[in-house]
Amino acid sequence: MNPMMINPQRGEIWLVNFNPQVGDEMGKARPALVFSVDGMSRLELRIIIPITDWKDAFHHHYTKVELHPSKQNGLTKPSAADAFQVKSVSLQRFVGSHPLGRLPLADLNDIGVALKVATGIA
Repeated sequence: MNPMMINPQRGEIWLVNFNPQVGDEMGKARPALVFSVDGMSRLELRIIIPITDWKDAFHHHYTKVELHPSKQNGLTKPSAADAFQVKSVSLQRFVGSHPLGRLPLADLNDIGVALKVATGIA
């Protein structure tokens, strides 16, 4: 896919290919939230937050935000946005031609708080 043909927007969930994985980084193709503000850069990059399967142990991890599957967000199982693994990725890592779904503003705000915790801003 030519990355110029897609334009991932803030709040959308896309399938993103995280391979090659290094060390403890997330790997494989998985959903990720586009967190960067639209139009902030001329580069073909987006700031994303990977999404992983929800585990009950995450209730005590302040950098993980529980996401419930819905038609709106396109997730098919209980998941967690992992703000500790925030990163910029090339548009070439995005899989497909459209997002899986979109998160509501309340979830984006919760993830913003988790990102502040992960970076020591909060």
